[in-house]
Amino acid sequence: MYLETERLILRKLEETDAKRLFLLDSNPEVMKYIGVPPVSDLSESQKIIGNIRQQYLDHGIGRLAVIEKESGLLIGWSGLKFLTQETNGYKNIYELGYRFLPEYWGKGYASESVRASLDFGFNDLRTDVIYAYAHCENKSSLDVLEKSGFVKTGEFAEPDGICFWYELRREDYH
Repeated sequence: MYLETERLILRKLEETDAKRLFLLDSNPEVMKYIGVPPVSDLSESQKIIGNIRQQYLDHGIGRLAVIEKESGLLIGWSGLKFLTQETNGYKNIYELGYRFLPEYWGKGYASESVRASLDFGFNDLRTDVIYAYAHCENKSSLDVLEKSGFVKTGEFAEPDGICFWYELRREDYH
C-alpha cells in the first residue's frame, strides 16, 4: 500500500522505521492523550511495527509510515486500521488515526495525510463509513477531524479521560 500527496508519502511500516517510530512513541508530548505510557525501549517500537505488519497481512490495511518528501524522514504515521477490538461499542470497522512528531505539528501534515486516507477508504476500499476518536482535550486532533468532515456522534470514557467519537459517511465526504 502506497499513497502520495503533494508533500508526503504514506507507505507500509518497515523494520528499518523502528528508530524514528521510537522517537515518536517515546515522546511524552506525543503520547499525552493516547492513554498508554511512552515506550522506553527500541524493542517496543520493533514489536509495534511487527503488530502493524501483521494487520497488513490479516486485514490488508494498517497504519502507514508518513514520510516527508522534502527531508525523506519518517515524521509520523497515519491511516486506516481495521478495528477488531471493541471500542465505544463498535468493532470490525475502519478507524482513522494519526500521530506526528511535535516539530511537524501545525504544518497541515495531519490533514494532508487524513485526506489521502479518506480517499483510499471511500474510493478503493469502498467503505460506507470511517470512524475516528480523540481525547476531548486534544484540541489539535479534534480540529483535524472536524476540518476533514468528521461529525461528532458520541463520547466514551477511557482510563485517561473522555474521548469524542466521530464518523464520516461516504455521502458526506467531499
